[in-house]
Amino acid sequence: MDYFAHNTAVIDEGARIGKGTKIWHFAHIMSGCIIGDECNIGQNVVVSPEVVLGRNVKVQNNVSIYTGVTCEDDVFLGPSMVFTNVINPRSFVNRKTEFKATPVRKGASIGANATIICGVEIGAFAMIGAGALVTKSVPAFALVYGVPGVQHGWVSRYGHKLAFNSASEAICPETGEVYLLRNGQCELKAEDKQKK
Repeated sequence: MDYFAHNTAVIDEGARIGKGTKIWHFAHIMSGCIIGDECNIGQNVVVSPEVVLGRNVKVQNNVSIYTGVTCEDDVFLGPSMVFTNVINPRSFVNRKTEFKATPVRKGASIGANATIICGVEIGAFAMIGAGALVTKSVPAFALVYGVPGVQHGWVSRYGHKLAFNSASEAICPETGEVYLLRNGQCELKAEDKQKK
C-alpha cells in the first residue's frame, strides 16, 4: 500500500488511491472513485463512486463528496461543507441518472459549512467563504460569500484579497504576482503564469 488508511476507514474494492494519501477515522472510500497522490481525507468523509480528486486535495472532516463532483489539484474542502448532486430530490423518485456535474477547478478553496448546489463550476483559485450558499458558477480567482453567495472581489493564488488600481492591475502582497482585470475576469499576468 502506497497510502495510509486508519483502521476504522472503509475502502471498497475498486477505489483507486494515490501514493502518499492519508485517509482518517471512519472515512468511506467507495468503489470507482479516484483519489490522487498526496491527498488528505479527513474523519467521517465519504467519497462516492466516480468522484475524481486530483493531487494534493485536502478534505476536512464530515464532508460527503457525491457522484458528479470532480476536484482538480490543490483543492481545499473545509469542514462540513456540502455538495449536492440532484436539483429536486425526492426519497420516492430515483434520480441517479440525473446527477449533475460539479467541477471544482485547481487551487479553489471552499470554506467550512458552505453549500455548493450541483451543476455549478467553481473556478480556479476561487475562495468560497464559510457558510456560503453557492447557487451559480464562480469565476476563477473570485471571492464569494453570503447567503446566497455573492462575489465580493478577487483573490490571488495565495488567497489574498486583490486591490486593483486604475490600470486594472493588482499585486499579491505575498508573492508579488501581478493580476489583470479584463472583461470582468481576473487572470494572472502572462509572465507570472510562466514562472509558476
